[in-house]
Amino acid sequence: MDLSSAANQPMLSHDERYIAIFNGEVYNFQEIRQELGLRTRTASDTEVILEAYVKLGPAFVHKLNGMFAIAIYDKQAGTLDVFRDRMGIKPVYYYLSDDIFVFASELKSLVALPEIQRQLSVNAVAVNQFLHIGYIPRPHTIYTQIQKMDSGAHIRVTNEEFKQMRYWKLEDQIEAEPIRDPIQAKQELGDLLKSSVRYRMIADVPFGTFLSGGIDSSVVTAIAQSISSKPVRTFSIGFESAKHNESSYAAAVAMHLGTDHHTFTVTEREARDMVAELATIYDEPFADSSALPTLMVSKLARQHVTMTLSGDGGDELFHGYGMYTWANRMNKTGFDALRHPAKFLLRNMGSRYKRVAELLDYPARERMRSHIFSQEQYMFSEGEISKLLQPNVAGLPALQERWLLPEGRTFTAAEEQALFDMQYYLQDDLLVKVDRATMKYSLETRVPLLDYRIVRFALNVAPELKVTKQGNKHLLKQVLYDYVPQHIFDRPKWGFSVPLGTWLRTDLHYLIDEYLSEKAVSEAGFVHFGVVKNLLQRFEAGGDYLYNRVWLLIVLHQWAATHRLSNQ
Repeated sequence: MDLSSAANQPMLSHDERYIAIFNGEVYNFQEIRQELGLRTRTASDTEVILEAYVKLGPAFVHKLNGMFAIAIYDKQAGTLDVFRDRMGIKPVYYYLSDDIFVFASELKSLVALPEIQRQLSVNAVAVNQFLHIGYIPRPHTIYTQIQKMDSGAHIRVTNEEFKQMRYWKLEDQIEAEPIRDPIQAKQELGDLLKSSVRYRMIADVPFGTFLSGGIDSSVVTAIAQSISSKPVRTFSIGFESAKHNESSYAAAVAMHLGTDHHTFTVTEREARDMVAELATIYDEPFADSSALPTLMVSKLARQHVTMTLSGDGGDELFHGYGMYTWANRMNKTGFDALRHPAKFLLRNMGSRYKRVAELLDYPARERMRSHIFSQEQYMFSEGEISKLLQPNVAGLPALQERWLLPEGRTFTAAEEQALFDMQYYLQDDLLVKVDRATMKYSLETRVPLLDYRIVRFALNVAPELKVTKQGNKHLLKQVLYDYVPQHIFDRPKWGFSVPLGTWLRTDLHYLIDEYLSEKAVSEAGFVHFGVVKNLLQRFEAGGDYLYNRVWLLIVLHQWAATHRLSNQ
């Protein structure tokens, strides 16, 4: 907001006591300015943020609707306040010692500092969790000395103390009685979506939307087009492999809505060329292979616009994942008694059934959610990790749930699994993926479905309005079908994925040779080469479901080689 030099950062408050730096966008800044009677010199949201802080102190953050990492320094009191948005859309990393506090939006900024660099060591907990779920969740990073700031958090630093507080939590948004009236729910959701998209269309630069052709991106695009006075620019990506190419569905949605549509078809060679950059773009091991198409569609979009809207969050908020069905199944009475004979039977069958056998082999119910996610994504189970890791990095990879569900409301297993995903997968994988991929090309991406008002609403919608006999994400679909005909979406859900298993046997096989050789594995010192060798033999012999395990190991060792760090 406001591209003039007057809005540059760092920004000094009117009374010259406070200095602010800010990454992100606050969408309701004009309303805040009017409500608080602020006199401003610019048309920038940064100035409104700073002057609202001057007037209200740290409580100002409750008024903000947006994605943000904000730091405000009080020159008089010598205090620093850092705020991160409610859903963790914008990142903050920090390093804390007895005499220094350093923070940044990227790990590489901290790692570059000599006083930090010379003491870095690999975080064994992070390695465990990465192999189990494919990313490193808050508060951990791959470095023991550096942490991720929590979402909805406020850090205060003085010469005497460091304190981190939460001003917003997912569990605090849950009410005792959910919304069960389908008419009321649809009306509320439709109104909230219009408000959220309208906010996020406010910009001083050209914008467009990512349009995959799925439910989430289509509803965002449809509402944006209904608000816009001219065709919205839309961007989709496809693959030469017909099985993975959904660009035709995006094109059908775009044609119906009348958008200015752009499609980019990716070849295996183009994907291969981008793989080498992953370790430097994401700074720590990050195994979500959909980062590749996200990078590519961001590169395409940046040729036309400097801001985009995406549909991230719809699956978690409105139950779009198949794992939620599994969570309910595995929570039924008597399931524990049947799972042991079933898993032994399934292990002697084909790849698909072996995957289900791994899903049934959960270690304990209190770690069920991370296990379901792990096995749904074809990653290493706890049992596999204990055999894989060297003794100096071995340990429990399970995530410890950090919320208490309110009394008086009964949650289904699917609801609890979705809450787990909102807390971890959405914030520490999906949003990280999009932020780094878009920022690489100086493209800002906004996420209307993660407006905190929509998140609160979704947490309080009864599960029977989210999943029905007609399918999942029922409520969100009902809003979408007011804009786009249902028949366009009558197809199986595929997701924003790449044919990774095929590529690892063909164009990307060189990654196995380079990063999973005995020499590379031994130098890194994370895992036993014998276990890796056995895994590769099973994969090459037709174990298709093992592809993501192979990818996890490639990513871990590529990161180690790129950053020249080992655990020896």
